[in-house]
Amino acid sequence: MVNDWIAWFKDISQTDIERVGGKNAALGEMIRHLTSLGVEVPQGFAIAASAYRFFLQENNLNEKIQQHLLHLNIEDVKQLAEVGLKIRTLIESAVFPATLEQVIRSAYEQFVNVLLHGNSKERDEACGNERGEAARDNKHNKDIAFAVRSSATAEDLPEASFAGQQETYLNVAGIDNILHAIKKVFASLFNDRAISYRAHHHFSHEQVAISVGIQHMVRSDLAVSGVMFTNDTESGFEEVILINANYGLGELLVQGAVNPDEFYVYKPALKTKHAGVIRKRLGSKRQKMIYNHAVNSGSKTVHTVPVPIEDQHRFALTETELEYLARQAVIIEAHYGRTMDIEWAKDGLTQKLYILQARPETVNHKTKQKGLALEQYQLSRRAKILAEGRSVGQKIGVGVARTLTSHAEMYELQPGEVLITDMTDPDWEPVLKRASAIATNRGGRTCHAAIVARELGIPAVVGCSNATETIKTGQSVTVSCAEGDTGYVYDEKLPFEIKRLDLETLPPLSFKIMMTVGNPERAFDFQKLPNAGVGLARLEFVITQAIGVHPRACLELDKLPEEIQKKVREKAAGYESPTDFYVNKLAEGIATLGAAFSPKPVIVRLSDFKSNEYANLLGGKTFEPQEENPMLGFRGASRYVSKEFRACFALECQAVRKVREQHGLTNIEIMIPFVRTLEEAKSVIELLAEQGLEKGKAGLRIIMMCEIPSNALLAEDFLQYFDGFSIGSNDLTQLTLGLDRDSGLVAKLFDERNEAVLNLIEQAINACKKAKKTIGICGQGPSDYPDFARWLMEKGIDSVSLNPDSVVSTWLALG
Repeated sequence: MVNDWIAWFKDISQTDIERVGGKNAALGEMIRHLTSLGVEVPQGFAIAASAYRFFLQENNLNEKIQQHLLHLNIEDVKQLAEVGLKIRTLIESAVFPATLEQVIRSAYEQFVNVLLHGNSKERDEACGNERGEAARDNKHNKDIAFAVRSSATAEDLPEASFAGQQETYLNVAGIDNILHAIKKVFASLFNDRAISYRAHHHFSHEQVAISVGIQHMVRSDLAVSGVMFTNDTESGFEEVILINANYGLGELLVQGAVNPDEFYVYKPALKTKHAGVIRKRLGSKRQKMIYNHAVNSGSKTVHTVPVPIEDQHRFALTETELEYLARQAVIIEAHYGRTMDIEWAKDGLTQKLYILQARPETVNHKTKQKGLALEQYQLSRRAKILAEGRSVGQKIGVGVARTLTSHAEMYELQPGEVLITDMTDPDWEPVLKRASAIATNRGGRTCHAAIVARELGIPAVVGCSNATETIKTGQSVTVSCAEGDTGYVYDEKLPFEIKRLDLETLPPLSFKIMMTVGNPERAFDFQKLPNAGVGLARLEFVITQAIGVHPRACLELDKLPEEIQKKVREKAAGYESPTDFYVNKLAEGIATLGAAFSPKPVIVRLSDFKSNEYANLLGGKTFEPQEENPMLGFRGASRYVSKEFRACFALECQAVRKVREQHGLTNIEIMIPFVRTLEEAKSVIELLAEQGLEKGKAGLRIIMMCEIPSNALLAEDFLQYFDGFSIGSNDLTQLTLGLDRDSGLVAKLFDERNEAVLNLIEQAINACKKAKKTIGICGQGPSDYPDFARWLMEKGIDSVSLNPDSVVSTWLALG
């Protein structure tokens, strides 16, 4: 038995879960099989679960523990706390059997000896060469710090994560302190949250044991740490890696105490020379956790400090570092053959990045196994917004709010209530299953509240900043995560619909059904619907939601009042300049769409704001004219070729080029709106070529919106310049019938099925067929009227672009 108590990481693998627990087994698995492929994992050794069992046996604790648990009602939170404390006190008061203590001391001395005196190969195997050199420079082994990690035998399993249930102690130095920390880890198997979690997941308490990992410290307190998933956590989309990063130790991020930076890396780009980082979101990162001293005694001697403003306003990782982490994630995912949840850290002493932990991702894996069906939640109406933050899941939850200031009050939460709190951590586990939804002040999409919400299948809005201030206990609220990356807490209990879409019963059609997508943040979710790509991606949504600044305000910042200049600079935090911000945010939105639907085409319509809409952007009033009828004024192609807007148009072109050339997403195509004359058509094609977007180059297709009667009447002439048409039935109907579709006085006359409109559409279809060029439609009509969609199909249109919520219903109606 003695020989079984210690297991070196390099000697264990995933088959050793019963011996060393899930976390240690995963570390050993990566060290044995993946370090040769470039995955960096700090070395160490495990104190096996058999040692824990021997510890309990020699101290006669088994029967006492079972007696405490025998009549425990885990739904009684107060009783749970009392029983958990009694058991932990028993374990922490017990003494190490002499034989076990000697074995642990011997393993520790052996490990330290390698760190201090081993040759370069031994040091490299132990903890990485740079860390070995740093250790060797220490004069006394008491200065070498270790992580003392928990690793339960029912942890990090494919069917249950058990994330954060037991304790880990960081920066522990000296064997006496390590022994003290080991006992505290043993005791943490009976934390209130761990007892409750095991009971809820039907794991027997006596059959679950705990192992302890002793690992050389990665000094992320001096740098950065975070988590990454090898899929998008909300949609399950598997072609991206989601990375969250915050300064200092990772505990604040996991707890949800900070709003971290968020990055998406496109996996296929990592196999080429193309740039992998397709989307970045700057987190506030206002605080970080660091150690009180260089080393500590085994207790959690850490504290939280503010992050300097200049660090808050820049991304915590470079794109080179992000791609390095992502490549390690891809290697780990390939080895395990499934999506993974990975913890990582950057060592501030060596500047190296390490993988600290890898476990199977459970939530989306379970969802994927349920078959080809989707549930779509949709609000019937909206109300006053009480708070907003990052959405978790795509569901809607309603209930009476319960606002709690700490987990000490958690027992007050009643079944079906909406939990409103600053943040949650594993101590909340016993009551979270009672909540119908969650909203927190702090946290990102990989924080504890987010992880638990996904496991429970309830909506959560995290990182609201002010939820506990604006939402009061007893207030009826609706938590909506069905509207994109931003989640909302609305006043009142709002009605909503749940549509279940069966994707296995769709009949074949004679034309392609594409989608109209405004919000790139929903792209990973929408791509799961049956589709032939995106027929219309509106750039206006990206400009409004992700940028919010007029392009000329970025180009001509000095022409704005000082107050507006300050706001523009704040918006552009994390980027080299306002113009760099503008181009990169546009590129991120386009790249997200391109990656989501690749290799299917994504037709991006360049900006088609009217002057009154541009004026509403930050700095817009300085640069926009006042027009009596903006709908018929300075918009579309007329803007692009104008002297006033040409430099702004160049920014859009730069964004498209970046996505196609740097990210390699050549499925991105361009659509030009509101081309009034043949002269404009010629000019805009020439201007695109000047900007490096030459028609046909690297397969680039340029489509024209057919939305003005002149476009249909002179279709053959316009098609000399473009690769095809996309009919904009909204404007075409408005301009053909001479009515304002926004006017309530004449709105009842607006109908795309009017004979005059149909006649023009048929002319456009025939002209494209004759020229052997593509013809589609991207207006609202086919989404609203299945009979209109059927007419288009009969006339031989190539594709119809529908709103995502009408794809399946229209498809079924036409089949």
